[in-house]
Amino acid sequence: MWQAEHVAALLRARHRGLEVELVPMTTSGDQQVEGALLGGKGWFVKELEEALLEKRADLAVHSMKDVPAMQPPGLALCAFLAAEDPRDAFVSNAHARLAELPRGARVGTSSLRRQAQLRAERPDLRVSDLRGNVGTRLARLDEEKFDAVLLACAGLTRLGLGARITEHLAVDRFVPAIGQGIIGIECREDDARTRELVAALNDGASATRLAAERAMNARLGGSCTVPVAGHAVISGKTVRLTGLVASPDGARIVRATQEGAAASATALGGALAEQLLAAGGAPILRSLGVPV
Repeated sequence: MWQAEHVAALLRARHRGLEVELVPMTTSGDQQVEGALLGGKGWFVKELEEALLEKRADLAVHSMKDVPAMQPPGLALCAFLAAEDPRDAFVSNAHARLAELPRGARVGTSSLRRQAQLRAERPDLRVSDLRGNVGTRLARLDEEKFDAVLLACAGLTRLGLGARITEHLAVDRFVPAIGQGIIGIECREDDARTRELVAALNDGASATRLAAERAMNARLGGSCTVPVAGHAVISGKTVRLTGLVASPDGARIVRATQEGAAASATALGGALAEQLLAAGGAPILRSLGVPV
């Protein structure tokens, strides 16, 4: 809702007199608050996309880390806002850094990507699923059900909870999710008016970053049920993309980086995906049922 309100405010500010109505919805990912998200894709976008296709809404606002690599026919990602902090956040009431957690400490996170990288770095910890909205997850921490939790820095900052972050995990240490920290706007392909309105909000650097990251993710068959990570950094006309494929237990991790022209970000993402597959990512993904 914060993201939707934010986009609505930007549209009203950019287009004087424009009426914007919010249509609150609950997604499958919101409803399933216990255990891991198993099977399927688009847990946090499916219902919103159905509303677009049925013309109950004109645009949908997404956290890009939740958006599958493939778009449903008839829909398109039309604009991306400037990126927030892409890093993962370590949050604990008793420990200032991940490295300070004692052996056997219990850490909660709903992300397989975070779980795999956490288990690789600290195999001595007890890593458990933790679902629900940000407030619910922090409440579980405050109730001492967990010694620490991992969340997205961007989400905490947007909700005014940045002070809860005890350690910002560097992107070269914990590779973020595809599109982490970026808000995307989805519209119907044939809705020229809405596409024109939201185009005014598009950030070029975010679009380039996503072109690289999502091209890599598409080739790897990535989804919220596969431990795939990727993060692109734009520097002038150059893009540097880091990708990661991991087994859920963190025992096997393949990581690689490529750099190229920002104008060829999509091709760079595909090339890095092939490098990851050849370096050992293919058998990991096949073991998870991903056809590569």
